[in-house]
Order: sequence, then structure tokens, then C-alpha cells
Amino acid sequence: MTKKAYIITGIGIIVGFLAGYLYYLQIGCASGTCAITSKPLNSTLYGGLMGGLLFNLFVTAPKNKENSKADKISNFINSIIE
Repeated sequence: MTKKAYIITGIGIIVGFLAGYLYYLQIGCASGTCAITSKPLNSTLYGGLMGGLLFNLFVTAPKNKENSKADKISNFINSIIE
């Protein structure tokens, strides 16, 4: 991963932490039986995980001048068929 990818993912984790904690404050779980939202720590960590995963979707892989994975797979399949 590049430095830019780490920064984008890190921002996503921080946004997720905030969103998870706000979710706990605003909605939460009154009965305490909810696994994720019953405690602020659980809700915050889960939000950070989801935020990191969501923001990581926007990270683009660097373009290689070599064959792409799809080309390599296609070539491998064609070599098996022949």
C-alpha cells in the first residue's frame, strides 16, 4: 500500500470511530443485550473498522505496465485449454 492509501484508510478509521460513538450516544442499546452497541468501546471500535473498510474502497491500486491480473489469468486459462 502506498502512503496515500494509509492516509485515506486512517481518515476512514477516525471518521468511523466518531460515527460509532455518535451511534452509541444517539441510538445505543437500552437493554444492554446488543453485542455491538451496548458499550461505547464496542460501538466505537466497530465504527472504526467499518469506516476503515469503507474508505479503503476508494484507494486505487497503482497501474503496472506489466500484464494485469486479468491478463495473467486469461493467459493461464488459455494455456490450460490448449
